[in-house]
Amino acid sequence: MVNAIKGLFISCDIPMAQFIVNLNNSMPPSEKFIVHMLDSTHIFVQPHVAEMIRSKIAEFRDQNSYEKPA
Repeated sequence: MVNAIKGLFISCDIPMAQFIVNLNNSMPPSEKFIVHMLDSTHIFVQPHVAEMIRSKIAEFRDQNSYEKPA
């Protein structure tokens, strides 16, 4: 018998994949969202975390952006 799971397929570079994995590892066990790591650049996650991942990536990007001094 085949089991199907609804989810979100994420394709990204290795550093972003590591960011997502670390985000998942920082969650309590009941809130972990990675269903399967397909390889180092492809992740299958639960569909309800899409917006949370986007907002965490945006926060990270804002914290690590360089602005040229005036």
